[in-house]
Amino acid sequence: MSYRIRTRDEHLANDGTPKRILALDGGGLRGILTTGFLQKIEDVLRARHGGDAAFRLCHYFDLIAGTSTGAIIAAALALGWSVEQIRAKYMSLGRAVFEKSFLRQGLFRAKYDAAKLSEELKAVYGAHTVLGSPELLTGLLVVTKRLDTGSPWPISNNPRGKYFAARAGGVIGNGDYPLWEVVRASTAAPVFFEPEKITIASAPGMKPVQGDFVDGGVSPYNNPALQALMYATLEGYRIGWPTGADALLLVSVGTGAAAAGVRTASVAAQHGIRSLLSLMEDSAVLQETMLQWMSSSATARVFDREIGDLGNDLVARQPLIRYLRYNVDLGKESVQRLDAALQDEKMIASLVEMDAPDNMEILHKLGCLAAERDVRAGDYPAGFDLAKA
Repeated sequence: MSYRIRTRDEHLANDGTPKRILALDGGGLRGILTTGFLQKIEDVLRARHGGDAAFRLCHYFDLIAGTSTGAIIAAALALGWSVEQIRAKYMSLGRAVFEKSFLRQGLFRAKYDAAKLSEELKAVYGAHTVLGSPELLTGLLVVTKRLDTGSPWPISNNPRGKYFAARAGGVIGNGDYPLWEVVRASTAAPVFFEPEKITIASAPGMKPVQGDFVDGGVSPYNNPALQALMYATLEGYRIGWPTGADALLLVSVGTGAAAAGVRTASVAAQHGIRSLLSLMEDSAVLQETMLQWMSSSATARVFDREIGDLGNDLVARQPLIRYLRYNVDLGKESVQRLDAALQDEKMIASLVEMDAPDNMEILHKLGCLAAERDVRAGDYPAGFDLAKA
């Protein structure tokens, strides 16, 4: 092996070495598209580090962050899974969990069985693996939202974190939360799955305190890249990595972008849903704009005809990070530029759906095609290469 494998604590340490963050968006079953990009990234970085078949993305990235479906993938990567292992498991998990049933119809019932998802996640991560477990080989950040307080919760395995260990009053440390439960909380998309209850505090003689957690995608952080950057650099989170284009690399991977169609019986309801979807899209664009504004980026994209790709505009005198963003436009023209064989407009329009298992093969192919087009070895400067063994 030509590179040195670090421990979780070495990954998270503020030790003066360059640091690398990988952030994975939410998006339901469209997460399979993400694995197309990750396979190319893994291939590029493996080649950079001697071609070792044992190379994993958890060896390279010091913090892997995920929201919703991105959390499922992020946790598996942090456990040392290869991207191909994740792709195969994702395909089977997606078909098992997103199985439609006439028994789950109705306005006030979740569309899919959360118990089935929980069992699948326990099988993937182990029922007794906790967030502080040594099986997690690098830093992991899962973004969820506590519905009963209305606050986003970034939950991490950072051992220096304020809430990692148990506290007075029976407060349970984040490090003792079951990994499957944290990931399940992040994937609890309203309408699709019931909220996940996590016990926050428990002690003899007291009634346990539980929080109701839902998908992190209903916070501003469906794309967790900005939250991951804040987690790694803000003093309160107790990681404290330095910034700079040669000190901090942030790689962000999406699940496909396109305007989702809305079909409802009520015009008022249709406008309401479109407004909510538009708000989520505005939040996503704002995050990307801010990250591009503070960075040196080989993947800078044009936002609109007024500000373009921001050019030399920087929020500070020097770039605060090196930033890469990979995603696929799921609009018809963009999809057909990637794969001219896709001509069924109804099928293309359905690609934005988050719960369509029949689309997974096509989405994965589009992710692979886009990765071949967009991911380049030069995106990853030699200064971020792993230290030699």
